[in-house]
Amino acid sequence: MTFVVGENCIKCKHTDCVEVCPVDCFYEGPNMLVIHPDECIDCALCEPECPAEAIFSEDELPEDQQQFLELNAELAETWPNLTEKKDPPEDAEDWDGKPNKLELLER
Repeated sequence: MTFVVGENCIKCKHTDCVEVCPVDCFYEGPNMLVIHPDECIDCALCEPECPAEAIFSEDELPEDQQQFLELNAELAETWPNLTEKKDPPEDAEDWDGKPNKLELLER
C-alpha cells in the first residue's frame, strides 16, 4: 500500500510532508507534489503534516480522487525528487479547499 497526494495539493503545494518522509519519496511538479508508490513505505508520517489535508492512504482515497493513484505514479517518474521543505506559494491558502482543481494541474 502507498500514500497518495490528492487534488487539494494542486496550487497549495505545501512541503511540510517532505521533511518527515524517511525515504524521500516526494516529487515536485510546477504546482503540486506527488508520492512515488514504489518508494513509499506506508509509514503514515506525511499525512498529518499536510496543512491542506491532501494526503491519503491508498485505501482511504476518496472515490472521486481515484485517478490520483495513477497520476502520482506517472508524475513521480518524470518530476524531480524533493527532500527539503520549501515555502508554499504565496496564494496557497486561497486555493485550499477549492473544488475541481485537476484541470489546473501543471505537468
